[in-house]
Amino acid sequence: MRGLEQIVADYGSGIARVAASYEADRMLREDLTQEILLAIHRALPSLANPDSLAPFVFRIAHNRGVTHVARQIGARRAAQRTEPDDASPETPEERLLANERANRVTMAVRRLPLPYRQVMTLLLEELSYAEIAEALDISLSNVGVRVNRAKAQLKAILDDE
Repeated sequence: MRGLEQIVADYGSGIARVAASYEADRMLREDLTQEILLAIHRALPSLANPDSLAPFVFRIAHNRGVTHVARQIGARRAAQRTEPDDASPETPEERLLANERANRVTMAVRRLPLPYRQVMTLLLEELSYAEIAEALDISLSNVGVRVNRAKAQLKAILDDE
């Protein structure tokens, strides 16, 4: 069984990119990344098949990302109810990647609906369709459908920019 340090070495950059697909603010993204790593550490004893480590890691990462977004939406709604006119402006997004094109793609992926964002993020991490299906607990054919639809939406988003 791999330890958390080895998982961070092998998947740390991918985990950071998954976190970036859910959170633009650097500080909140770092918090999310730490939450993901803690959840992976806690869940490691339940890993039944060590050969399925990548889907296991990325399933946890995406689940934590979804939870994070839900919490952020709830916090924003609560803040709007208590301070409707005094909401602080959002911090500007930092560049996620050195390459401008990669940044545009990252931003476009962030705009995708959650099911498409998930498959594209994992596809960009070079997981196979089978690994993506396992990580997201969906069928292999559903992965293909989501990837095709996500690519079409990404093209439309990037063409509109």
